[in-house]
Parts: sequence; structure tokens; C-alpha cells
Amino acid sequence: MIPPVTQTPMLRTEALAKGFTLHLRDGLHIPVLAGVELTAYAGECVVLSGPSGAGKSTLMRALYGNYRADSGRILVRHRHAEIDIATADPRAILAVRHETLGYVSQFLRVVPRIPTLDVVAEVLTARGRSQEEARAAATAMLLRLNIPARLHGLPPATFSGGEQQRVNLARGFIAEHPILLLDEPTASLDAANRDVVVTMVREAKTRGAAIVAICHDAEVRDSIADRLFPLPPLQEAA
Repeated sequence: MIPPVTQTPMLRTEALAKGFTLHLRDGLHIPVLAGVELTAYAGECVVLSGPSGAGKSTLMRALYGNYRADSGRILVRHRHAEIDIATADPRAILAVRHETLGYVSQFLRVVPRIPTLDVVAEVLTARGRSQEEARAAATAMLLRLNIPARLHGLPPATFSGGEQQRVNLARGFIAEHPILLLDEPTASLDAANRDVVVTMVREAKTRGAAIVAICHDAEVRDSIADRLFPLPPLQEAA
């Protein structure tokens, strides 16, 4: 069910298909996605469902432009218009990511030796916020995600997996993108931090964000999902 916030489609795919060619196996082509018709509206969270191998992570990476689609369209509402990520040039995709489309992956990839506080604050300084303002917001976000102040000056490469995931979440949520992709956002978190993330997702929906998520934790999924989008493996869909 579409929530009552707004019925504006923020992200939608049309006949999206993606597969992989194994060049070391005589060009064998393995289809992963076919005919995907997904729509995410402002103010709702759509959780991708389906067994391992159904293509959930492939779809997320295609939505973000990390994977080029074989065919079909990926339409993102950006600057009051729709841009097709499937055919956009790299500069346009970077502009969409900067302003409109956020992505929280399972893994933190940042420049080594940069303090955690600056890793998070950089998201805001890149948008024109002052260093002081960005660092204050980053501090508040990290504390909310239970990263203590004594760790803010250390590079996140020294952190545990759960701490790194929370830094990744801080970077993803601090920007308040209109569209947010979440790939297993609570996979490495304990119950208390899972609850924090669930609250943050709900707040993002309240401000009108459209969210697409992968979430294998049934309790978290039920807490954030407005609806499920099934992705059966192609051999089952045939």
C-alpha cells in the first residue's frame, strides 16, 4: 500500500534486464534480472524479497548505476525531472548521487587514515556546508549511532565490522537524500543499534524519502517495509 505522504514516484524501472557474461567460459551469458517493473514513492520503504541468487543486490547496484543495465530504463526523479540512470553519462550519474540518490552498502569504502568524524562530515562539506557545521552534524549522527566521541578522531579502518557499518549508515543518512538505497543496513548490528536504524528509516520516510532496501532480518523488515517487492529467480519465474 502506498503511504499517504505523497504519491510521487521517485524511482521506477521499466522492463529492466541485467545479466553477466563469463568471458572465461566462452562468453556464457547468465541472466539475473528480466522485465523488472519497480516503483518507489516518496515517503515509503520498499523491501526487495526473494531467495539468495534472485538478483536483489544486482538490482540495487543497477539502480545506483554501478551496473549498466542490458535493457530497460531506471528513472530517477532529479531536479523536478526524470533522468534515466540506465543511459545517463557518468557525469550525470555523479550529479544524481550527489543531490538525489544515496546508497548504504554493507561495506565501508573510504580513504584510509582519514578520521571518522571527517569521513562523515565530508558528505556535507561536499554540499557546501561549512566545516564547523558539518562536523557538528557528523558528531551528533555518530553519537546517535553509538559511536563514542573517543573514536571520532580515529580512522574507521581500525573499527569492528559493526562500528564500520554504523559509520556507513551515518554517511548515508546525514545527507538526507530524497531517494535512499539500503543494502542490509542492520546485518552487523546488535539489537539496540538495529532499533536506532529502524527509527532513522521511519524518520526518513516521514520527511518524504523513497527507500528501497534489502533486509533479511524479518523483525527489521516488518518494522520498516510498507510493501515487499518479490524477485523470484529467473528459472522460477519462467
